[in-house]
Amino acid sequence: MKEVIFEKTGKPEDVLQVKESAAPEPEAHEIQIEVKARNINPSDLMFIQGRYGIQPNLPSSAGFEAAGIVSKSDAEGKFSVGTRVMFTAQGTSTGTWREYITLPAKQVIPMPDGMSFEVACQAFVNPVTAVALVNKSELKAGEWLLLTAGASAFGKFAIQVAKSKGIKVACTVRHDEQKKYLADLGADLVINTEKEDLKKEISVLVSEGVSAVFDAVGGELGATALTCIKQFGKMYVFGVLSGKNMPTNTGMMIFKEVSIEGFWLSSFLQRISKEERAKLYKETQAFLMSDDSKAEVAEKFPLTEVKAAIEAYHKPGRNGKILLVS
Repeated sequence: MKEVIFEKTGKPEDVLQVKESAAPEPEAHEIQIEVKARNINPSDLMFIQGRYGIQPNLPSSAGFEAAGIVSKSDAEGKFSVGTRVMFTAQGTSTGTWREYITLPAKQVIPMPDGMSFEVACQAFVNPVTAVALVNKSELKAGEWLLLTAGASAFGKFAIQVAKSKGIKVACTVRHDEQKKYLADLGADLVINTEKEDLKKEISVLVSEGVSAVFDAVGGELGATALTCIKQFGKMYVFGVLSGKNMPTNTGMMIFKEVSIEGFWLSSFLQRISKEERAKLYKETQAFLMSDDSKAEVAEKFPLTEVKAAIEAYHKPGRNGKILLVS
C-alpha cells in the first residue's frame, strides 16, 4: 500500500514522502479500513512540524481524520466487512494518509446513510469542535459570538451551528471575497482585519461587546478579539494559526472579569462520559445531514500528490477543504 510518512519534523512540503508499505493486519479488537478520503487540517501540519500537543514518534505517518470502508472485521464482528465508517487516528501511532489503517473497533463511527466520504472525512475534528464549543459556551439566542478565522473550516461550521441556535455571529477574514461567502452562510457581521478595525466594527453594532470569542489565531488578532468581549464574557482558545502567543490585557481581565479558557478536543472527549460523547456525535451528525449544512470541498488530490495538496491548502482566500482521496 501507499502511505505518506516523514522521517524528521519540518515544513510538510519539505519532509513528507510517499512510500510503499505492507498493509497492516488487525488484532482481535481492531478492524482494517480501506481509506477513501482524508481531510487536511491545521493540526495535521502542526504535528508534522513538531508543534502539536502530541509529538510524532519518528519515522511517522501523517493525518488525523478520514473515512473509508471496513476491509477486515474485528473478532467480535462489531463492524462487518463493507461497512462505511469515519474515524480519527489522533492519539494513535498511525496516521490516516495511507491506503489501509487498523484501529480499535470502539474508536470508529459508522457513517450515516446518505453521507459521502468527502463529508465524512471532515465530520469529526471541526464540526465536533464547533458543536462542543457552542454547547460549552451556553450562549443564548440573540447573544453575540465572535469567531477569528471565520473562513476556516471550523469557522464555517461554527457559523452554521450557532445560527441554528439563534446566536448572532461576527467573524474575521483577511480577504474581501470571503465576506459575502460567510454572510451567505449566516454570519451577521464579517470584518476584513487587513482593512477594517475589528474593535471599532464590533462596537458600532454591539456597543457592550460580544458574549464570547472562539479564537483560532492567537497573536495580535487574538488580543484584539479579547478586547471586544463584554463584562463577564469568555474567550475559548483552541488554535494558534498565527504561530504566535497572544499578549493578554490583564487590566481588562480584572475590571471586566473576562476569562480565557483553552480547549483541546482530544482532551475534552477523554474527560466526558461515553453517553456524553455519543450525544455529541449524534448532534454533530444530525447537523451535518441537515439540508442547511454545508461542508464544501475546494480540491481533491491522490496520496501521491500530497505536496500539491499542501500547496493548494496554503492558497490565500480558499473556500472549502483540501482532501486526499483514493
